[in-house]
Amino acid sequence: MDFQYEQSAAEKGYKSICGVDEAGRGPLAGPVFAAAVILPEGCVIEGLNDSKKLSEKKREALYDIIAEKAVSWSVASVDEKTIDEINILQATYLAMRKAVEGLSVPADYALIDGNRMPPLSVDGETIIKGDSLSPSIAAASIMAKVSRDRFMLALDKKYPQYQFAKHKGYGTKLHYEMLEQFGISDCHRRSFLKSFVGEKK
Repeated sequence: MDFQYEQSAAEKGYKSICGVDEAGRGPLAGPVFAAAVILPEGCVIEGLNDSKKLSEKKREALYDIIAEKAVSWSVASVDEKTIDEINILQATYLAMRKAVEGLSVPADYALIDGNRMPPLSVDGETIIKGDSLSPSIAAASIMAKVSRDRFMLALDKKYPQYQFAKHKGYGTKLHYEMLEQFGISDCHRRSFLKSFVGEKK
């Protein structure tokens, strides 16, 4: 992984380039998170990769390193009620926009993981598999994933019956079993559970 995308944007005249990624589009519960990270030019962080390819322990360690080395970083989330109101794609876009706008050092260009460009106040481009191609996006991927996992661990304490610490809100067999037993909680995305037989009106 090298800075080819960041360098290409710099060659076009952009000065402050952030990577942007999300975590938690697929789960049945909890918010969707997004992060924006601006790394110093040529900053090498050993082990940086797509957060999904890293162990939880490695992600946690990298989170601290990224927070220390980044020029600026920002994490934002959009809750499950908003997801139900505006749909997960629009909620993801909103989280990304909030993350970019939350940077203490403003970005003037955004590298977005995926193939759809959210409506941002800065120029940018999408990169398919960007979290394994761009260090800035990989860093954002880790910040978003760790932040969301920490949120779900806190939620586990509030709703211990759903065992969020184990599945982080994803639609695992265990999660569905807990839904069958306890029904849908305030932190579940009802729009994701329309066909769920245990839904309580």
